Amino acid sequence: MNLKIAEGQWVIALAGNPNVGKSTVFNALTGLRQHTGNWPGKTVNNAQGYFTYHHQKFMLVDLPGTYSLLAHSVEEEIARDFICFGQPDATVVVLDATSLERNLNLALQIMEITPRIVVCINLMDEARKRGIHIDIPALQQELGVPVVATAARHNQGLQELQRSIYEIAVEKQATQPKQIVYSDDVEKAIRMLQPKIEKVGMGSILSPRWLALRLLDSNPAFIEEIGRFVSLQREREDQPKKEEGRMAL
Repeated sequence: MNLKIAEGQWVIALAGNPNVGKSTVFNALTGLRQHTGNWPGKTVNNAQGYFTYHHQKFMLVDLPGTYSLLAHSVEEEIARDFICFGQPDATVVVLDATSLERNLNLALQIMEITPRIVVCINLMDEARKRGIHIDIPALQQELGVPVVATAARHNQGLQELQRSIYEIAVEKQATQPKQIVYSDDVEKAIRMLQPKIEKVGMGSILSPRWLALRLLDSNPAFIEEIGRFVSLQREREDQPKKEEGRMAL
């Protein structure tokens, strides 16, 4: 997706399962400052919206609702690729407060890709009606990333969500995302692959642990896509060095 990003604008990805109120969060944050179109080469719609917080401008990109980033559908592929290769300044994962166990799977997958994440527990009003209590501070400590409770259709918690987005994207607040621990054989394979990934310099562009897992998946098309992305990033990094060399001559 080719985004037209204004100077000084921060790009925020908005992810979540279907039916978690993600579009309500998007609309509540951006109001009428939004437009829709199609993802390049896809029939799936995309929506981009804008908001300002503490004099900083943010572009919010509403990703297709998806249960997983394992890319079994076009929607999953779009969400995965934007979070991986779009390199948003922060990713907000919207979860349904009444179905946390099911929704947390997506959040944990995204936390393997990027530490720049905010978890938004939406539909808190519905949870209260059902007698469900969620200990937000305890969940935040467990996940290692900011967790914000919202009821977007009632405009509750949105300022706290904007503040967390600001702290992650602009202030570069450090996080320690919880990592999934796999079987002994998988963890052993990850430990073997990570040094090799870091040695060739790929670990500075994408999470080396996540890259190791994708290599173990043995998805040739996605591995090729990762290779193209890393090559492009290296070209961009080398360009200023080449320009400096020309100036020195």
